[in-house]
Amino acid sequence: MANHKSAEKRNRQRVKRRARNLTHLSSMRTFMKKVRRALDGGDVDGAKASLPTAITAITKAASKGVIHRNTASRYVSRLSKAVAVAGK
Repeated sequence: MANHKSAEKRNRQRVKRRARNLTHLSSMRTFMKKVRRALDGGDVDGAKASLPTAITAITKAASKGVIHRNTASRYVSRLSKAVAVAGK
């Protein structure tokens, strides 16, 4: 429990930032799931259509500092590769 004024402020900031970060993280994961579900269902065109929105969400999360930039790069690479392989 925070006892000092500065510690109480820090706690309030932490709660706000966590909520904001979880919003970005959750939406990013949702877009990634849409691509994977389309691939699992055999809908290559649907996966290709939803890939750009997933990439946008991933790069936005990385730019906001929610995930590391290398992690974002890995996610984009793996999704792109999966869509490319399914398209062949």
